[in-house]
Amino acid sequence: MTPFGEKVRELRAARGVTQGEMAKALGVSGAYLSQLEHGKRGRPTWSMLQRIIGFLHVIWDDAEELERLAELSHPKVVLETGSLGPGATAFANRLAESIALLSAEDIAALDTLLLEAVARAEAAQREARRRQKA
Repeated sequence: MTPFGEKVRELRAARGVTQGEMAKALGVSGAYLSQLEHGKRGRPTWSMLQRIIGFLHVIWDDAEELERLAELSHPKVVLETGSLGPGATAFANRLAESIALLSAEDIAALDTLLLEAVARAEAAQREARRRQKA
């Protein structure tokens, strides 16, 4: 299941709507909606995302959260490491080979480490740009 699919399922269930009812209202098959919720489909199109948001009566911050989750929910990720060092390529391959073995707790811990490293790298880039302007 993807983060987007999990959230759609949660919102749909909270509103007491079946998959079949939602699929009919969106003009898609029940099978498509089920695959979308279970991560068997890629990200929804922008148009489909807007229809889902409208159907679920999601507004403001919650709509932005759904859009963000949709961006993070492509079940088949491709990483291009050709322009990076060999360590990046090895890391990407190691992750691809082993992610299914990791517990939810380990994945959360690695995600936290990655987010912290990205924040440090972004801060360093901002500082470098600031120094160039000065």
